[in-house]
Amino acid sequence: MDPITLGIIVAIGLIVLMAIGTPIAFALGGVSLVALLYDRGMPELTYFGETFFDRIAEFGFVAIPMFILMGAAVASSPTGRDLYRSLDLWMGRLPGGLAVSNIGACTIFSALSGSSPATCAAIGKMGIPEMRTRGYPDGVAAGCIAAGGTLGILIPPSVTMIIYGISTETSIGRLFIAGVMPGLMLASLFMIWTMIACRLAGGYNNPLAQSAETLKHNVKQNVDANLKALIRVLPFLAVVAGILFALYGGVATPSEAAGVGAFLCVALAVIIYRMWQVGPIKLIMRDSLRESVMIMLVIACAEVFAYALSSMFITQTVAAAIADLEVNRWVLMGIINLFLLVAGFFLPPVAVIVMTAPILLPIILAADFDPYWFAVILTINLEIGLITPPVGLNLFIIKGIAPDISLRNILMGSLPYALCMVLGILLLCFFPGIALWLPNLIMG
Repeated sequence: MDPITLGIIVAIGLIVLMAIGTPIAFALGGVSLVALLYDRGMPELTYFGETFFDRIAEFGFVAIPMFILMGAAVASSPTGRDLYRSLDLWMGRLPGGLAVSNIGACTIFSALSGSSPATCAAIGKMGIPEMRTRGYPDGVAAGCIAAGGTLGILIPPSVTMIIYGISTETSIGRLFIAGVMPGLMLASLFMIWTMIACRLAGGYNNPLAQSAETLKHNVKQNVDANLKALIRVLPFLAVVAGILFALYGGVATPSEAAGVGAFLCVALAVIIYRMWQVGPIKLIMRDSLRESVMIMLVIACAEVFAYALSSMFITQTVAAAIADLEVNRWVLMGIINLFLLVAGFFLPPVAVIVMTAPILLPIILAADFDPYWFAVILTINLEIGLITPPVGLNLFIIKGIAPDISLRNILMGSLPYALCMVLGILLLCFFPGIALWLPNLIMG
């Protein structure tokens, strides 16, 4: 059987397994096992086990559970609440100020947690009920949180950037800093659309948008409490800044920086928020272990899947077909973007990166594109997948937070933000310096 036919059969099998609710890792591993047995026979089982364990045994992957533990310490503490309250005070006078402050909180919380689900859940649990209480439309309330949460995989420290760096053997520190300006650009685009959407919708009630005298009284009454809340958040931001400095300055490896950051964030959560009981610490460790195992299992099974495709010459055939396209390099980039977008609809970011990054990188380099710029483009494509069906992880997180908001309203509220991300990709294509200027300035 020719590689293209085999590839189509494997793809159909994977889609069927996911459609019936099979976990991503088991779907990838199951399809890989069947394909290898069909193509190579029983002796291939030895290589299946070796590939599975060798991949996750790399030392660089130690950074992933450490950054996840760091994010869990932040997400399980009241840090998100304090951050949310402080931003609400300062951004409350803007049109749609509460929704804008939620996006601001998601932006900062992304830097603290490095996780899209954690950001979406931590800010959404407070932000969505508060926005609905003040009369914001359900679509705006749900959409701004779902979109803001996606910034967790772009703004450093980002787990997906670590996986991309290991998969492509590129500098993780440079990848981190390449995501800073695009992350801020997307946050700005989200805020602009939010203000426009609130203007168009009308009818929302922002208690801070009152007369000057009433506003002055409210600010004076709340400023002390909100400043104290902001002060409690600052040590966590200092830890993130220290980690980034250690990475960019060559002081520590990603694994070392992640380990120190995880310890400091857990210690700060215990000290600042007096989380002395066993229960909260147990919750932090449980959440970290659960997400770490899930990600590492997906990585291992995705590597086996990639090995299976390579053994059957499917990836080589597809890569050669793409490389042989006699088209303009920007048309090639458009095809790759479309492929990543569709892959993100069905697969989690981790799986897409592990399976596609090593294949696409030689094509990207041959077309004279920068690999760090491409990492940002790839990540934004995967962000779109987080708020679009059928997988749309953030959509289901929002549905869990606000079950009385219909999935249709959540989706319709999120789609304009997906278009903002498409605009962000176009801006990066026209102005690649948005991603490359800062890493070139700092790291040369």
